Amino acid sequence: MFAMMLQDNAGFAVFMILLMLLLFAVGIALLVFWVMMIVDCAKRKNLSDNERVVWILVLVFLQALGALIYYFAVKKK
Repeated sequence: MFAMMLQDNAGFAVFMILLMLLLFAVGIALLVFWVMMIVDCAKRKNLSDNERVVWILVLVFLQALGALIYYFAVKKK
């Protein structure tokens, strides 16, 4: 019975595994991007100390969204 259910839903199972792998890869990419933005903020020379602290707090508390905001507001300038 279980083997028959697996055969019927094999396509769905493959789809779910691929979806999980894709989400895992996106999560890892976002983590790497977030860390890169924190490092860039810490090393950036044209930010004052107060601006740097505020941006690091934004990056830490908003995580990926904060990294995107930082990227477009500061890094792409």
